Amino acid sequence: MRFAAFLAALTLSSGFPCALLAHVELAASTPVAGTAAKAPREIALTFNQPVDQMAAAASIVMTAMPGVPNHGEMVIRNFTASWSEDSQTMTLTLRKPLPAGTYEIRWQAAAGDGHPMSGTFGFDVP
Repeated sequence: MRFAAFLAALTLSSGFPCALLAHVELAASTPVAGTAAKAPREIALTFNQPVDQMAAAASIVMTAMPGVPNHGEMVIRNFTASWSEDSQTMTLTLRKPLPAGTYEIRWQAAAGDGHPMSGTFGFDVP
C-alpha cells in the first residue's frame, strides 16, 4: 500500500504538475530580436504557452533615432494589441509603420502558474 502511494506521488510530481508550474517565456518574435526590419507595421510576440490575456501587456519604446544624439526614450502609442486563438501570440498592429530608429519591446505576462514574468527585446529600423 505504501509503495502504491509512493508511485502515485512520484507520477504526479514528475510530469503534469511541472507543466502547470512552468513560467511563461518569449519563444519567438517578429521582427526577430537583434535584427533590422524595414518599417514594420506589426510586431508579434509568441510565448511558450498560452498566456492570461488580462495579465499581459507590451510597450514599444524608441530608444535611439538616427542623427539625433542623446535621443531620450519615446513610447510609441499608435498601436492596438490582438491575440491568437490559442492565446500564445500577441500581435501589436501599428497605425503607421515605425520610422527609422532603434526600438525595444517591453512585455509582461503570466500563464497557468500565475507568476508574472517580463522581458525585453530590441530591433532596428534602418
